[in-house]
Amino acid sequence: MLITTRPPWQIPYSEVTPEPVYLSRRAFMAGMAASVAGAGLLPGLATAAPVPRPGQSLPSTFVPEYSTREEQTPYEDATRYNNFYEFGTGKGDPARYAGEMTVEPWSVVVEGACGKPGTYALEDLLKPVEYQERVYRLRCVEAWSMVIPWIGVPLAEVLRRFEPGSNAKFVAFETLYDPEQMRGQRSLFSTIDWPYREGLRLDEAMNELSFLAVGLYGKTLPNQNGAPLRLVVPWKYGFKSIKSIVKIRFQEMRPVTTWESIAPNEYGFYANVNPEVDHPRWSQKRERRLPSGLLSPHWIETRKFNGYGEQVAHLYRGMDLSKFY
Repeated sequence: MLITTRPPWQIPYSEVTPEPVYLSRRAFMAGMAASVAGAGLLPGLATAAPVPRPGQSLPSTFVPEYSTREEQTPYEDATRYNNFYEFGTGKGDPARYAGEMTVEPWSVVVEGACGKPGTYALEDLLKPVEYQERVYRLRCVEAWSMVIPWIGVPLAEVLRRFEPGSNAKFVAFETLYDPEQMRGQRSLFSTIDWPYREGLRLDEAMNELSFLAVGLYGKTLPNQNGAPLRLVVPWKYGFKSIKSIVKIRFQEMRPVTTWESIAPNEYGFYANVNPEVDHPRWSQKRERRLPSGLLSPHWIETRKFNGYGEQVAHLYRGMDLSKFY
C-alpha cells in the first residue's frame, strides 16, 4: 500500500475556507465566467486575472499545497503593523500615511539580460495569469511573525515571459521613488539611499514558493502592505519581500540590496530564516506571533527556512549559511 505524507505546512481546503464562503466564491467565479462567455470573448481569456483596483475583491483559486494550516493573523493587525520606511519608521506610520501614494495607473520597467525588456502596465504584466490564494507565514528579522492569505501569481510564471538570458543569474527589484508621495523618502534623518532595492538569485526567484502578491484577505493590497505589487518570499526574512515594485532587472552580477548596504553584518543578501544564526543584537531562536503584544508575547519556536525547507533547502546545498545571514 502506498502511503503519502503531506508536508507539515500543507492544509486541506476545508480547513482554511468555511464552506459557505467557498460556495459563494465559486458562485461568483461561475458568474464571472458566464459574463465573459456571454460577451463573446475568447475562451482562453475567461480565467485571466482582472486588473487589481484599490479596495477591489479579487477572485482567486485557493492552493492548499502551498498553504499553512496555522491560525491567520487578523486583517486589522496585518494592515496596521507594518515596516514600510518610505512612510516612516513607526509600525503605524504606513497605515497612517500610505494613503498619500497613488497606485493607479502603475507600470513596471523590465530591463537587463532578457529577451523582452520594456515598460509594462500592471495589467499587461499580470495577464493572462489566474490569481491564486496562498496562506504563508511571514517572519520578520525583528523576531515577530504573522500568517497571511496572499493573492497573486507565481513569480516564475511572470519572469519566464520576459525570456531571461543565459547570463541572467540574479533578479533585482526596486520600489517606487517619489518623495512627494512617500514622506519617509524626504526625511532628513533617513539613512537609506533611496529607492529601496532587493534581489534574488534567479533559481530562488523561479522557486515554486516565490510569489508576486497583488492582494490579501480576498482584496487588493492596501498601500501600507505594498500596493499594487509586492514580492513574497516566505522562507526569507520579511525585508526581502520588497513592496510597491516599479523595476525588475535581470543581471549577471549579484545586486547590492538596501539593508545589506546599510549593515552587511546584520542583514545579508540571502537572509534566510535561520534560528541557528542570531542577529548580532538579538536571538532568532524564537518569534513573537502577532497579534500578541510586547507585554504579553506569544512566543513560538522559529523553524529553519521558516518551515519551508522541503521546498528550498536544496537551493543552498554546500553553502555555509552562517556566512550568508
